[in-house]
Amino acid sequence: MPTVTLITHTPEPEKIVAAAAKLCYSKSGVKTLLDKLDDQKTAEFVEMLSSFGHESPIEHISFTFGIEGVSRAFLAQITRHRLASYSVQSQRYVSKADFSYITPPSIEGIPEAESLFRDAMTASNEYYEKLQAVLTEHHTARLVSEGKSEKEARKAASKLANEDARFVLPNGCDTRMVVTMNARSLQNFFRLRCCNRAQWEIREVAKQMYSLVYPVAPHIFAHSGPGCVNGACTEGKMSCGKMEEVRAEYKRIRSEAVQSK
Repeated sequence: MPTVTLITHTPEPEKIVAAAAKLCYSKSGVKTLLDKLDDQKTAEFVEMLSSFGHESPIEHISFTFGIEGVSRAFLAQITRHRLASYSVQSQRYVSKADFSYITPPSIEGIPEAESLFRDAMTASNEYYEKLQAVLTEHHTARLVSEGKSEKEARKAASKLANEDARFVLPNGCDTRMVVTMNARSLQNFFRLRCCNRAQWEIREVAKQMYSLVYPVAPHIFAHSGPGCVNGACTEGKMSCGKMEEVRAEYKRIRSEAVQSK
């Protein structure tokens, strides 16, 4: 199961958004605008922006998440969201010997599939460790011949071995990352990845991210989630056909997120 943590975010995010938007139409300076915004005025103005579909001001606020217990397959998906910053555990500098792996729920429920999957992960780890050992010895010998001490050579060789041994690691191999997105990018991320048609792992992460940001900026994220939460389904003929269930689910997520704050 993925674990998502909200590490940090822009302080007073809704106030920043309201001030940024007001600045476009005001002669007042930034400090004056901020000083005039109390909680009620901020909420009302942000709600008005949302009703207009005026999204550019929410780019001024950002949220940083720690994401753990996810697969390299997940990494390939989330990095398609280009308006974000990523720091990911390196397979070059971190040995993945005896690596943990993510098992898809559909496999967990079938004993035969579980056994096959577990065997495949075990075999991948065995080949990874064998390649590490062979490559480490090869690089160590080469580096010693080039003048390095045995200790220096072996230390450098182990990193070089990781670099190419990782090619046998599977998509199910675990990883962890820190991700930062601005609120507008998050809106788009939620619209695509909270959808029932999104792959199960990134959908679970997206839901956790949403439950963390909603209490921080409830007026900005009030209508976030898959497209059908705030309008018609955007999937056309590929729709899951469960719009009412999805809307009820996100109503529950918002309620639980506020209660747990």
